[in-house]
Amino acid sequence: MHKSIDNLNLIQKLLKEKTKENKIPRIVAVSKTFPFSDIKPLLEYGHIDFGENKIQEALDKWSSVKRNFNNIKLHMIGKLQTNKVKFLIPLFDYFHSLDNLKLAKKISEEEIKKKNKIKIFIQVNIGNEDQKSGVSVDYLDEFYSICVQELKLDIIGLMCLPPNNEKTLSYFSKMKKLTKKLSLKELSLGMSNDYIDATEYGSTFVRIGSKIFGQRSK
Repeated sequence: MHKSIDNLNLIQKLLKEKTKENKIPRIVAVSKTFPFSDIKPLLEYGHIDFGENKIQEALDKWSSVKRNFNNIKLHMIGKLQTNKVKFLIPLFDYFHSLDNLKLAKKISEEEIKKKNKIKIFIQVNIGNEDQKSGVSVDYLDEFYSICVQELKLDIIGLMCLPPNNEKTLSYFSKMKKLTKKLSLKELSLGMSNDYIDATEYGSTFVRIGSKIFGQRSK
C-alpha cells in the first residue's frame, strides 16, 4: 500500500480514538506543490477532499482530473485575489479563506454569472495580527450578516490560522465560541501539527499536508 494511504489511515485512526462516539472531522489532504503522481494513490483509494492554495496550480492539476473523478471535493485554502475569482467558482467546491468584503462581493457576482454556488468559510484574524489576513472578531457579526443577507453567499463556517505561539488552544476555544454564536455548523481548524487539538475544540475540517504526503521540496 502506498505510504500516503498508510499515513491517511493512521490519521483517521488517531482521530477516531480522540473523537470516540462523535463524528470525526473531514480530512482535507493538502496537495499543494505535490504532483499528480503523489495524489493519484489517494484518489484511487477513494479519498475525496483535497486542498490547494494557488489557482493556477489547481487549474493545471485538477481540471481534467475532476472530470474523471466527479465525486472529488476541491478546497481552496489560500489567499485569493479578486481577479482570480472567475476561476474559483467552476473548479472548487469549498473556499476556506474569505477575508474581506470586496472579495465577498466579487464571489457573489461570479456565482450569479455562472449560476453556481460554493460553500464558504470566513477566515477570522483570531490573533488580531497585522501581517495576517482575516476578518476581525469585532467586525465578524456584521460581515457575516452582509455575506448571508445581502450577498446570498453560502457561509457554512469559520476558519483561522492562529498565531504561532503557545496560546493555540485558547484561540481554538475562541473560534469554537464564535462558531456557536453565529449558529454555524462547520469549523476549519487544525493542520499537520495541531489537528488533534483542533478536533477537541470542534473542528469539522482539518487541513493536513505533510503528515499525509511527506515534506515538501519547495
